[in-house]
Amino acid sequence: MKKTALRRSKILEELESNGQVNVTELSREFDVSEVTIRNDLANLERNKLLVRAHGGAFKTNTIAIHVAERKKTNLDAKRLIGKTAAQLIQEGDSIILDSGTTTFEIAKNLVAFERLSVISNALDIINHLANSENIEVIVPGGYLRKFSMSLVGPLAEKNFKQLHCNKLFLGVDGFKADFGVYTYNMEEAYLNQFMIEVAEEVIVVADSSKFKKIGFAFIAGFNKIHKVITDNGIDEESLKMLQRNNVEVIVAK
Repeated sequence: MKKTALRRSKILEELESNGQVNVTELSREFDVSEVTIRNDLANLERNKLLVRAHGGAFKTNTIAIHVAERKKTNLDAKRLIGKTAAQLIQEGDSIILDSGTTTFEIAKNLVAFERLSVISNALDIINHLANSENIEVIVPGGYLRKFSMSLVGPLAEKNFKQLHCNKLFLGVDGFKADFGVYTYNMEEAYLNQFMIEVAEEVIVVADSSKFKKIGFAFIAGFNKIHKVITDNGIDEESLKMLQRNNVEVIVAK
């Protein structure tokens, strides 16, 4: 299962770089049958991550949107979520801000704090907070994943093991009912798991559109999540599902 997820993650990386992929070439590259590759592409298409065509697939705007453009998507909802999330932070807290457009909105609401430690692997968040005199910014290191402008990999994982924080604000790409939260990239999902282990409280921040999506890289089950902050577009079924799994839901207003 892990090999399958990793292969699909690599397919998406190639798709992002080249704009299209070819079944025969992928079969050779990963040393698997063309049937296996077609199954991979079918799965990714079901999750609206690509568009299949004869002999291969093309990228779709679902993941091909540049970071700057993604920040404009559902911006009003993300701003409300960011403001609401910041209200849960107390003076003297140490927090982790995961990479993502919604967590970036949290960072924009931290200027009033007089004493705060922020750990982040997101370059845009790090740059935004760099000139804040009262905020200690801790960067775990790693190598740059350009699509999300985030630091990932063994170095980041090793450094997170040495840390501890009061609250983790986690961005996700999708939910699976009664199971947990997902993202599109295996390496980011793996790093998120380290973040969860060092946090006293795990708070997922996601606009309501994320409840209609599911990535293929599993981050964590609902037993690891304490709160979800979302907007008032959340559907009743998703709301009840989270409550059924003992997750507190905060609707940003």
